[in-house]
Amino acid sequence: MLTNKVIVVTGGNGLLGKVISKSLRDAGAIVLCADISIDEKDPFQIYLDIAKEMSVKECIAYIIQKYKKIDGWINNAYPRTKDWGTKFEAIPFESWQKNVDMHMNGYFLCCQHVLEQMKIQEFGSVINMASIYGVVAPDFSIYEGTSMTMPAAYSAIKGGLVSLSRYLASYYGKYNIRVNLISPGGIFDNQALSFVEKYEKKTPMKRMGTPEDISPAIVFLMSDGASYITGHNLIIDGGWSAI
Repeated sequence: MLTNKVIVVTGGNGLLGKVISKSLRDAGAIVLCADISIDEKDPFQIYLDIAKEMSVKECIAYIIQKYKKIDGWINNAYPRTKDWGTKFEAIPFESWQKNVDMHMNGYFLCCQHVLEQMKIQEFGSVINMASIYGVVAPDFSIYEGTSMTMPAAYSAIKGGLVSLSRYLASYYGKYNIRVNLISPGGIFDNQALSFVEKYEKKTPMKRMGTPEDISPAIVFLMSDGASYITGHNLIIDGGWSAI
C-alpha cells in the first residue's frame, strides 16, 4: 500500500509514534523517526527539535539528500513544559507562551518547510495530530478525584491546528499536496482508575482508545486510496464527540 514511500514521523519514539511507525512500515513505507531522543545507531532515526527552525531545516535537508523526496510527514511530536497540567487559574503566562511556542509553532515550522519541499516535488501528504479537545470542550467531571486536568494550552493548540490544517489544505492543494488531521480521543496510558472508569462510562464504545486504534487511519490517509481527501479532520474517539 505504501511501498517505497518515504514518511517522517515526528515524535516517533513516543507512545503513539512507535505504533504509527510500525504500521507504516508494515504497509511498505520507509519510515523515519524524527525525535529529540533517538537511537543514533538506528539509521532510520533522525534528531529533530520541532521548536527550532534550524533543526527542522537540517532534518529535511538530510532526508532529501539521502532519499531525494518526502512522500509524507506526520506531525506527532508532543513537546510540553514540566508544569503541564497546571489548572487554568494557576498557569504562569510564561508557561502558556512556551507551550504554544514549542507545540503549535513547532508544527507550523515543520509544515512551512516540508510543504515547500513538497511543492517542489509536486506531491506529498501531511497529517497533523490534533485531538477531540481541539473540537469539543473537556468534560471536567471525569477528572474529579484525581490530580489530573485537561491543560488549557492543549485545547488552544489543538484547536489552532485544526484551523491551520484546513488553511494549508486550501493553500497547497493546487500543488497536489494533501493536508489532513487525526483527532484521537483519550488514549489509555495507565491513567488513574477513577478517570478511566468515568471516561469509559461516557464513551459510547465503553473503552479508551489505544495507539492501534489510531495508526490504521494514518496508513490510509498516507495511501493513494486517500488521494482526493484533504482538509479533513478524522475523529477517532469511540463516539465521545458524537454525544
